[in-house]
Amino acid sequence: MEFDIGVFLQQLASPDYAKGALLSVGVAVLALVLATAIGFALALGKTSGTRWAQATASAYIWFFRAIPALLVLLIIWNAFPQLFPILRQDWFSPFLAAFVGLGIVEAAFMAEIIRSALLSVDEGQYLAARALGMAPAKVMAKVILPQVVRIALPPTGNEFIGLVKFSSLASVISLQELLTTAQVGVNITFRYAEYYAVAIIYYLAIVTLLTLAQNAVEKKFLWTSRKAPTRPAPAQAEGTATEGAPA
Repeated sequence: MEFDIGVFLQQLASPDYAKGALLSVGVAVLALVLATAIGFALALGKTSGTRWAQATASAYIWFFRAIPALLVLLIIWNAFPQLFPILRQDWFSPFLAAFVGLGIVEAAFMAEIIRSALLSVDEGQYLAARALGMAPAKVMAKVILPQVVRIALPPTGNEFIGLVKFSSLASVISLQELLTTAQVGVNITFRYAEYYAVAIIYYLAIVTLLTLAQNAVEKKFLWTSRKAPTRPAPAQAEGTATEGAPA
């Protein structure tokens, strides 16, 4: 069976793929927001001086770094409704289960990214800001967080791109995301090359746009130390009498 360019172009223009791509990006965005919120709390707990906070954060990170994301999705979608009847209602959708499941797993990795960014900020800056009379919350918002954001942006962007691809795991809980859209077409026509090629094009387009956006955001938060150009000292005028020189 040869590659049918007509089928490929037809599917490339299909709105089903665009809808699937939007679902994939939507799941990734909400999962990253949830992961960042949980990860920030975990990072604060792990860097605090309280033993129970450190133990709780470490246990969360250890557990969800060890459990596959696919297993978490299956537990949330299949096991939880058996345990909690409220999850059997219509509001509990595959989209909700997907971004919550990926978010709580990704939080374990975001916690380590944020923790390393927090530790990279010199503690003296916190002490200096407190000495100036700034409240701890204001020190965090005005002094610490801007530096943390700048440091954590590159790895966070990489995690976001990974989440877009990991959203394909949600096909096991009936989410009609990008890869599932291609798989449905394959199951009907058995034209693997054309449908999977369209999925590849969409993934490449998504990752390219996200990479460009990441680069633009990183440039916005880039700090450069601009030193004023130093002017050379004026040369001593010729013929000026020096100390001890004959008159």
